[in-house]
Amino acid sequence: MTQNAIPKEALAGSVMVLGGGIAGMQSAIDLANSGYYVYLVEKSYAIGGMMARLDKTFPTNDCTM
Repeated sequence: MTQNAIPKEALAGSVMVLGGGIAGMQSAIDLANSGYYVYLVEKSYAIGGMMARLDKTFPTNDCTM
């Protein structure tokens, strides 16, 4: 998948996304691809939210991190 570079003149501003879970990460990617500067803020030491804990609930030998 190729992405076109957005010229600096087209940048619309900046956005802060609170929460580094699946929805927060996807929102940050979508906003960044739309031309916004994005600040992703997560309170814990790792991103991934509840998804990072699912390997303990549904062990499938797949790494969630």
